[in-house]
Amino acid sequence: MIARLFGRTSRADSASAEERFAVASQLQLTWWRFRRHKLALASGVIVILFYLVAAFADFLAVNDPQDTDSRRSFAPPQVISLFDDDGSFRPYVTVIRARRDPRTFRMVFDQSSKVYLTMFTPGYNYTLFGLFETNIHLLGLKDPQPGDGLYLLGTDRLGRDLWSRMMVATRVSLTIGLAGVIISLFLGILLGGISAIYGGVVDMAIQRTIEIIRSMPTIPLWMGLAAALPSDWSVMQIYFAITVIIALLAWTDLARVVRGKFLSLREEDFVTAAELAGAGQLRIIFRHMLPSFLSHIIAATSLALPAMIISETSLSFLGLGLRPPAISWGILLQDAQNIEALALAPWLLMAAVPVIVIILAFNFLGDGLRDAADPYG
Repeated sequence: MIARLFGRTSRADSASAEERFAVASQLQLTWWRFRRHKLALASGVIVILFYLVAAFADFLAVNDPQDTDSRRSFAPPQVISLFDDDGSFRPYVTVIRARRDPRTFRMVFDQSSKVYLTMFTPGYNYTLFGLFETNIHLLGLKDPQPGDGLYLLGTDRLGRDLWSRMMVATRVSLTIGLAGVIISLFLGILLGGISAIYGGVVDMAIQRTIEIIRSMPTIPLWMGLAAALPSDWSVMQIYFAITVIIALLAWTDLARVVRGKFLSLREEDFVTAAELAGAGQLRIIFRHMLPSFLSHIIAATSLALPAMIISETSLSFLGLGLRPPAISWGILLQDAQNIEALALAPWLLMAAVPVIVIILAFNFLGDGLRDAADPYG
């Protein structure tokens, strides 16, 4: 097993691998096994890229995601051409010109002249990381004329740029999932640890509470709690409320896992030594017992994140989560539920692509971490 773990075959290398294996920490063993899981490793790269998009969402956006233009309602996506007519590398797009059909009164878009693209171009103002005021964006038009615009994924019914809105929606949906997991992680570890260490009435009360929460149908409960939010709340207040609602209903699985692990570790010598040294219960939980199965916690967290993201997306899609002018994947998908809109603008379904990709990536990543969490297996 050690030879397979390190990919060594010679006797000398095998002896060296055994020495490294004997003194390696649990995190090192987990990493050595995880990196052999190619699909999970690739999924981890995809997850990192998504969070980089979330961090630089306004920088990657090409237009203000809230700007509307009725003249560009349901404008089709513009395809980036990398090479000019003479074969030189000069990326460009074909400019969309809007006109109204005198028969159907629908907007018709003609693509004739081309405009070249440039990088690090000025655009709308935003605050990078909440600290730096700037207006620099990754991509833009070079010497645009009045009426020219860049719409990589087309526009919605109000003429808003779908690409820019998807960048900002990625930040909102991923941060809600991450914040919800952090809250549920803390509650799961704390209550699961208390349940295992104290036992008795405390254990029974926590376990019965978990069973009550798990017995309730999840989606109707989410809908009921979200619908109870005051309609006059600001976007930020609803954002935090949705995060807390999702987290309060997602800590039970982790609490059960933590309780089982703590029950198996409670009689270990290092726990007894900590108790005899006068360590408090919270210190024993977070300083001594938790690090011994940290890899399992990481795996459980990676598997909990997609559930959090799906929860926010479902609530926003049903109109019970975040509300406009907030932008999330669920809000973008609201436009895609209209059959007439889809007939005119099938590119609105592109909002479902990042949801599918990140959910699959998190699940493959979680599977790889779960398999690697027991390096001795």
